[in-house]
Amino acid sequence: SSKDSYTLRMRYMISVIDTKTRSGHSPEEIAAIDAINEEMIKYGYRILAEGIDSPEKARVFDFRSGNSSVKPGPLHSTKEFFSGIWVVDVPSEEIAIELAEKGSRACNRKVELRPFLR
Repeated sequence: SSKDSYTLRMRYMISVIDTKTRSGHSPEEIAAIDAINEEMIKYGYRILAEGIDSPEKARVFDFRSGNSSVKPGPLHSTKEFFSGIWVVDVPSEEIAIELAEKGSRACNRKVELRPFLR
């Protein structure tokens, strides 16, 4: 049944890694990114594709157990950070790996592939 085939699908986040916010892409990279997005949409894999603003724009909230802390800036200060994400829903890990490879090649950046918990 279609419900059974859906439960076999897996969701992953492909995070684009960069060292600058809004570092820009060459016309060739933009064309390649458009192509991978079109492929993901065509096969029904793409749930979300977004750029992420600078870590300096982040805030860390801690309201556990009576705390009331809001810290400006990222949780971790590092040279590299996530500058964008794809969230995909795919029938196999192999397809997720293939999309991560294509994403890295398209945007000329490292990417991290991580499964969502099921």
